Amino acid sequence: MVHTAWLMRHIIAILLQNEAGALTRVAGLFSTRGYNIESLSVAPTDDPTVSRLTLVTSGSDAVIQQIANQLNKLVDVVSVLDMTRGAHLERELVLLKLKVAPEHTDAVRGQVVRSGGRVLDPAVDGFIVELTASEAEIASFMAALSRTAQLLEVVRSGALGISRSARPVRARPAQPGAAADAP
Repeated sequence: MVHTAWLMRHIIAILLQNEAGALTRVAGLFSTRGYNIESLSVAPTDDPTVSRLTLVTSGSDAVIQQIANQLNKLVDVVSVLDMTRGAHLERELVLLKLKVAPEHTDAVRGQVVRSGGRVLDPAVDGFIVELTASEAEIASFMAALSRTAQLLEVVRSGALGISRSARPVRARPAQPGAAADAP
């Protein structure tokens, strides 16, 4: 029996070369070994030859270390960092489509603004809002909104994370005087 106290949610940042099939090889590593990817986000970095993949998975420290070791063996992988091991910031974007009764529109709008979100479309049958926050804050926001509005559609980006460390996760060091060094 697996003891759930040993399983922890991990945010893993992976820099990989922008090559055809690189993402497929990373995802394939997870699927062939039976590891679950809870969320996945990938986009180019400031270096057009490198993409940053942020994924969330759960497992014991030993399993996560095994995943990192296996990822590092893939030819397309430049670097792997388990951000959960250090101080980091995590954010996720959520877009919600709500059905709001006209008498609750002001209350919902106020709730969105107090939470740091924005109303993108105030139509009562398709009231669309956005919020960027932590996973826990988004869950709380959705629960609170569902008391005064009907959730019609939920679109979440998945977690993005950045280390608080002064040493950035980069494919190569920034050049002195480059725009990345500007305040």
